[in-house]
Amino acid sequence: MQGLTLRDGPAMVGGYRYEVSIVTALESIEGALEARGYRVTAARRAVLRAILSKPEHFTAEEVMRQTSAGRATVFRTVRLLRELGILCRVMLEDGRPQYRLLGPRQHHHHVVCVECGRVQDLEECAVGGLVRELASATGYEIQGHWLEFYGRCLSCRQPSHSGGE
Repeated sequence: MQGLTLRDGPAMVGGYRYEVSIVTALESIEGALEARGYRVTAARRAVLRAILSKPEHFTAEEVMRQTSAGRATVFRTVRLLRELGILCRVMLEDGRPQYRLLGPRQHHHHVVCVECGRVQDLEECAVGGLVRELASATGYEIQGHWLEFYGRCLSCRQPSHSGGE
């Protein structure tokens, strides 16, 4: 399903700069949900507001702490937003997922620090040719891919860092 794209501008939402306010972003996401036949309940709206307040990657547990919505509502809403292309998921090395609101550049990859958990978005996707080759070799119609790299960030590699060598 096509992801939701918000306009570029001065307000920060999900780590991206948007021309729209959080209220307008909320209305855009609610409209996208309703257009696809999903109800926007008060609990779901609270989850959306909590997500829109996050400047960077976040966990579902962080959203739960910020809202009175139940655990099931938070996880179902996060899953739905992923399915609709509104959120992306980043898997940390320990298997815990983090999420981020997708902005104007929908598809991207991540580098995750195994020591501090910092997540950095990669602007370029250099595997387009590989995806085409894989599709040709297997006969699959490739619908997407997910690529994350793990390592130690520059800060964690500094000798002064408590975990440094």
